This record gives sequence, C-alpha cells and structure tokens, in this order.
Amino acid sequence: MMTLSDITLDFPAKLQARVIGDPSVEITALTHDSRDVVAGTVFVCLKGEKSDGHRFIPQALAAGAAAIVVSDLPDQPLPVPVVVVTSTRKALPYLAAGFYSRPSSRFGLTGVTGTNGKTTVTYMISSIFAAAGKKTGVIGTTGVKIGGVDVETHWSVSTTPESPELQKLFATMDQAEVDEAVIEVSSHAIDQERTACCEFNTAVFTNLTQDHLDYHKTMGAYSAAKQRLFSEYGRVFAKKPYHVVLNVDDATGRDFTDIGVSEGFDVWTYSVDAPAARIRATQLKVSPSGTDFTVTERGGETYDVRVNIGGLFNVYNALAAIGATRSRGVSVAAVQQGLATLPNVPGRFELVDASAHGFHVLVDYAHTPDGIENVLTSARALKPARLICVFGCGGDRDRTKRPIMGRLATELADRVVITSDNPRTEDPATIIADIVAGIDPALREAKVAIEPDRRAAIRLAIREARQGDLVVIAGKGHETYQLVAGQVLEFDDRKVAREEIDACE
Repeated sequence: MMTLSDITLDFPAKLQARVIGDPSVEITALTHDSRDVVAGTVFVCLKGEKSDGHRFIPQALAAGAAAIVVSDLPDQPLPVPVVVVTSTRKALPYLAAGFYSRPSSRFGLTGVTGTNGKTTVTYMISSIFAAAGKKTGVIGTTGVKIGGVDVETHWSVSTTPESPELQKLFATMDQAEVDEAVIEVSSHAIDQERTACCEFNTAVFTNLTQDHLDYHKTMGAYSAAKQRLFSEYGRVFAKKPYHVVLNVDDATGRDFTDIGVSEGFDVWTYSVDAPAARIRATQLKVSPSGTDFTVTERGGETYDVRVNIGGLFNVYNALAAIGATRSRGVSVAAVQQGLATLPNVPGRFELVDASAHGFHVLVDYAHTPDGIENVLTSARALKPARLICVFGCGGDRDRTKRPIMGRLATELADRVVITSDNPRTEDPATIIADIVAGIDPALREAKVAIEPDRRAAIRLAIREARQGDLVVIAGKGHETYQLVAGQVLEFDDRKVAREEIDACE
C-alpha cells in the first residue's frame, strides 16, 4: 500500500513541506489534471501560464481526491489531507518518483539535450545498446518505444512528458525489464522540473543555437536551463557514476565541459575539428543514404564507422551516441553494428524515393537557423545539380529566427519555396513576411517563390526538379499534422511528397 507519507519522503528542505491531516492516507493515483482525478488520487495544484490548479480543488474533491498538494493554502479547511509546499511545480517530480518507487534507479538512463539532433542521437544510442544485447526504451519527440515496439502515449507536450507521465513510463520500462532507457531532455522540461528526480547515468549535449526565445527570452537563460543537466543533475539526482558527453566544436559545449570537469564527472568530449577531443571523426564520406568516417579515441582505438543516414551533421550525432555508449563500457563492435543497422529515424534526412524521375527528395525536421543551415550544407555536399528548398516557420514561436532562416535558405539553396509550417493562431502571411524580411532583394527576385499552401509548395518544388536535382522539404519532419487556426489537420510531408512524385509524368 502506498501512503501520502511514502510519496513525500524524499522532499528536499527547500520545499518547506508540511502536511495538514493524516499522512497515512492510502494513495492509488497521482495527477495534476483535475479531469483525471478518481478515488484515491493525490491532486497537485500546478500554476501554469493560463490557469491555476488551485481553482480546480472543488472538482478534484468531488471526483474523490484523497489528498491535495498546494502552494497557496485555501482559506477554508479541506476534508482531506493537504500538503503545503513552496512550489507545487518543484514538488511534482518528487511526488511522481515517490509514487512510482523511483524506477529510473533500476536501469541505465541517458538524457540527451541540445537544440538539434536529440531524436537522432536517442535512436543511435538505443541501436548501439541493442547491438550490445541490451533491451532498450526510448522517449522523445517521435513517441515511445520499448524493445523496439511503439507504445501509445497521451501527453500534450512535444518532446519530454510531465514528470508523472515520465515516471509512469519508467515504471512500465522497469516492469518490461528494460536495461537501458534513453530520453530527449528539452530545455522546457528542465526549466519546468519535468526531469527532476530522474536518476541519469549519462548526460549528452549536442549543440546550442537559436530557438525557443519565445519562452526563454535570452540565449543566456536557454543555456542556463540546459546547463543544469551537466551540473545540478549529476550532484543532486544521480545515485550512480555520472558521465557527461559534450560537443566541443560548440562554444556552449566547451563551457559545459569545464563545468563537468569541475564537478568531477566522467567527461567525454567529441569533435570533428578539435584534435584534443576524447573522440574525433576524420575521413568523412557522405551520400544521400549514409555516411562513412573514422573514429579516433584519445589514448585508445581507431575504427571505421558506417551510419545508414545521410547528412554531415549526423556525424556529430553519431559521435554523441558513441561517447554515450563507450562511456558505459559498450564495445567498439557493438558501436559499429548499432550504427550500421540504425532503424529509420522518422523525418530526419529521410529519403522519399524519386529515383525513377532522376532527382532526390529529402524530408527533415530542420526548424531552426542552425537546423536549416546544417541540412542544406549537408545537402549541398551531395553535389546536386540544383538544390531546391521548401520551408516555413511555426506560428506563436520565436519570431526573431524567421528572417535568419530566410537569409540562410536563399544563400544556401538555388531555389527556395517559402510556405506555411504550423501557423497555429498566426496569419501565415505575417509569418512569411517575417521570413522574407531577412532575404536580400536581389536573391528574392532570382530564387524565391511564395506559396502559403504547403501541399502546393511541395508540388511546385517537385515539378520544378530535374535530372540530378535535390529537393529538401524542411520544418515538419516526422509530424503527421498541421496546426492551423486552432485546428489539427492531417498533413505528412513524406506522404505528400510521395503523392506529388507519383503524380509527375
């Protein structure tokens, strides 16, 4: 039997927790959504940007809540035990870990953070661990897998779920006897405490470039959120030896390296350019379907690697995965096998076959300035006759990146079709105008077409493609929907591209 005192046992002093009422009350569920309350539930009153959970205490009590967790004590006494804390947001992960009996303590756990590359790196790490004979679990932008099998989920955030959902997934993985779990850790998740109380073995950093400034406001705040995974998390939450894996071709990665060293963690640096890195890639060879390179480990082995996913930027992703698994003692043979047999990573430099028409089509999730630069630079390295790019920018998100992406796309591609991404509640014409504002007028005249309808934009690019051309459709990647004026519309870039290719004469 789980009691209220059981799930509040590990509360830190900073929460200043006190229980009003009987702490031995039996607890059978935990939620921060009053609509999910059933008899025996602890209801946690979160304060969000648009609503305050304290307002829903009457609904939670009516549904049978066994206890309430608050930061603002109600004026009137409640008929059930009340836990008062300084922050319900910070208390929630402790409650969740306690309720599910701290499942991440019972298997290996790797967290991957960074602006770009998180999904691909988690897939690569999972594939390498699987090649080493480990049963794996993966949580991230494209969903959840346990032992390579998709698991149905219901959370609303796009990358890292709230702590109760996350700890519940960990408990499911524990029951399934997973050996190694790998999760994407977004800056929002760290800032909102969703991943607090996760007992990581390894923290991986890919890169830090402009994104999410609608939320963090400054790059300094964005970096500070991610930094916690490479300092606080190893000190406060890790009960195991802590490994940090860092890209030192990125300035923030170098800063985090210094922090990791000062904390006394096991630091693994990786690079293409820095000879002193612990892991380095050389002799890169790229194609649309894969990449070959040589890995040199400082003071260790040198070995060849084949990754069956194209893109120069995926060399960095592979190095991150190699560091994460080698730091945990995985063999070189398993690294080579895991990367060579990597399952398809949805919407990441994903080929849509157009070979019958003599050109190539790639779909990628690139939705940041760095992302669009990386994917187009990698596409250019394939030496196409012409490089055609279709992209847009999301609505209700960081507006400052839009003109930057417009400038980069027109500088790097021969032809650019600007369209809608997920406009959400914004007018697509306004978003497109922000993109166009960053484009040199001469390049706009020579290279740019504007087509707000995304299907029509993809059709235009594909029908313009000729022998030897490469079409890159960027921004949505694996997504199977488009968010327009409050509606969720069915839309998959890969499916639409396939249909438009098949319609070519």
